[in-house]
Amino acid sequence: MTPRIPPISLAKADDKAKEQLERVSQFRGNDVTVLNVFGTLGQHPELLRRWLVFANHVLSGSTLPGRIRELAILRVGWLCGSPYEWGQHIIIAGKEGITDVEIHEIAIGPDAPGWAPNEAAVLRAADELHFISTISDQTWGTLADSYSQQQCMDLVFAIGQYHLVSFALNAFGVERDDGVDDSSLPFPKSAS
Repeated sequence: MTPRIPPISLAKADDKAKEQLERVSQFRGNDVTVLNVFGTLGQHPELLRRWLVFANHVLSGSTLPGRIRELAILRVGWLCGSPYEWGQHIIIAGKEGITDVEIHEIAIGPDAPGWAPNEAAVLRAADELHFISTISDQTWGTLADSYSQQQCMDLVFAIGQYHLVSFALNAFGVERDDGVDDSSLPFPKSAS
C-alpha cells in the first residue's frame, strides 16, 4: 500500500502537529515512535486533537472488557479489509488474551465453532452493523443478557469508531508500522 497522505514525523511537524503527536508518541530513550495512523492524522492537527478524545474513550475508557472490545475491533478490521487495523489490533488482542486460534475464528465470523454465545453476539453485532446498519432483536437480546446498557452502547460506538478508522486508513493508504508482521495473519493478501 502506498500512502496517499504520508505520515509526518515528529521532527518535521509544525508546533500544532508536534503537540498532538507528542501526546501519542512512544518514547524509549532517544528513540521516538509515531505510529503511522497518528503521523498521517498529524497532517491535520485539529482533526487529530478532536478525534483523539473519542478514540481514547473507545480504546481505554469504555465500559467494555478489553477482550470484548478487541473481538469487535478485529471483526470490523476484517470486514473493512483494513490491513493496518487488523495488524495493529492483533498485537493488542494478544495482550487481552485472544489466542491465535481465536484470531483465525474472528476471520471466519460469529458462526465459527467455539465462541461463547455472548462473544458470537459481539461478532454478529459487528457483521449486522456493517451489512444492515443496525443490530437485530435476537443479537441485541443476547448482548443485553450479557452486558450492561452502557456496555452495549460502548460496543455500538466501538464498532462505528473502527469502521471510521478503517475507512480512513484504507482511503489514506496508511502503511503498517515497522514490526507489524503479516506473515501469520489470516488476512487476504489481495486486501493488503
